[in-house]
Amino acid sequence: MAYGVVHHFPGGTKEQYEASLAAVHPAPDTLPEGQVFHAAGPADDGWTIVAVHESQGSWERFRDGILLPRMQQGIEGGFRAPPEESTFDAYTVRP
Repeated sequence: MAYGVVHHFPGGTKEQYEASLAAVHPAPDTLPEGQVFHAAGPADDGWTIVAVHESQGSWERFRDGILLPRMQQGIEGGFRAPPEESTFDAYTVRP
């Protein structure tokens, strides 16, 4: 089952998002392996990202193998603090 992840970064900006995205995605306009959807934008005093992965396992591999290690190293110009996170089983995913 597809698995959705919502990250909200209070106080986050477009510039921080772009720096963070460049550090964790393989190339511009390319999603990480297993990710099937990505959307982001300003919301509620910060920046929100919604990603859908093929499965919870796909999300966990990306999170543990790429996202967390790079964020823990520090991303120049990127988000300064961990996000508020919520997840969900995605019953439907459409293009």
